[in-house]
Amino acid sequence: MLIKIKKSWELAEREATPQNIYLNRRNLIKGLAGAAIATPLIGLPNIALAKKERMALHAQRNDFYKIERDITPEEENLKYNNFYEYGSHKQISKAAEKQLNPRPWQITIDGLVEKPITLDVDELIAKMGIEERLYRHRCVEAWSMSVPWIGFPVKKLVELAKPMSGAKYLRMETFSDKKMAKGIAQQSWYPWPYVEGITMAEANNDLSFLVVGAYGKQVANQMGAPIRLAMPWKYGFKSLKSIVRFSFVKERPIGFWEEISNQANNSEYGFWANVNPDVPHKRWSQASERVLHTGDRVPTLLFNGYGEEVAELYSSLENEALYT
Repeated sequence: MLIKIKKSWELAEREATPQNIYLNRRNLIKGLAGAAIATPLIGLPNIALAKKERMALHAQRNDFYKIERDITPEEENLKYNNFYEYGSHKQISKAAEKQLNPRPWQITIDGLVEKPITLDVDELIAKMGIEERLYRHRCVEAWSMSVPWIGFPVKKLVELAKPMSGAKYLRMETFSDKKMAKGIAQQSWYPWPYVEGITMAEANNDLSFLVVGAYGKQVANQMGAPIRLAMPWKYGFKSLKSIVRFSFVKERPIGFWEEISNQANNSEYGFWANVNPDVPHKRWSQASERVLHTGDRVPTLLFNGYGEEVAELYSSLENEALYT
C-alpha cells in the first residue's frame, strides 16, 4: 500500500483549477503513434504548428503538489513576463509570440556524462513523460503568481544523462539567436547567452521541474517555450527559459544575473537565490509580495513555503550566503 505523507506546505486548494482543456483528438493520435498506451500524452514531434498555436496537453495532475492560493489566470501570466531576450520591460508577449520559433528545437546534454547527446525536445519529452504540478512562483522583484506547470522532474534528465562522479553542478543555457530574439542584439551589453547553474543535490530534489506546458497546453513562447526550468523555492531569475543545453560540470557556473552583479560590483543577484523574507534585496524589502492577478500584498514565506522539502540542502551554509 502506498502511504502518502502530507507536506507542511500542502494545504487545501481553493479553486485551483486550470482553464478547461480541449483535446484535439486527431493531433493526439498522431502524437501518440507508436507509443505505449500507458505513456503520458505529449506534444507532437517536430510538427509545424503556427506560432500562436499551442497544442493541448493531457497530463495527469500530481496532487502531491498543491498550493493554498488561486491559480493566476493564464491571460495575466501571458501579458506580464520577464524575458530579456525580447526586451527589459514586462510586456514582451507580442515580440516573443512573433519571433520565437519553438519547433523544431534541439537540446544538447553534455559535459561530464557517459555519452553526450543531442535530441529534439519532443524526443526528450517522450522519454521523460509528463505530469501537472501546481507551484507558487516568486519573482525577486517582490511579485508572485501560481501556475499549473506541465513537465517532468529534473532528476529524470539527470538519470538519462548518467553524469560522472566529478559532476558537481548542472549548467543550463538558453538559446542566443539574434534573429529569433531581437532583444539580444538591442541589449548587447548583457552577457548572452542566459546561463544558470544549480548543484547536483538541487537538480535531484523532487521539486526541481522542467516545464514543457502550462494551463493544459504547450508552454507559451513568452513563458519559455519549448522547455524551461521551475524551482519554486528560488527567485524566478534562476528558472531560465527556452533551454538548449544541459551541461554537467565540476566548477560552479556563473549565472546571467550573477555575472551582471559581479560586473557592477553590487552583489544584488547571487548563486543561491533562495527566497527569504528576512534578507532584503539591495533596493527593496523581500518581506512581502504582490500577488500578480489580485494586487494583494501578502507575507513572503521562507523558501517560498517549501522549506520542509529543501532546507536540508543548505544546512551547512552561512545564513546570509544562503539567500544571495
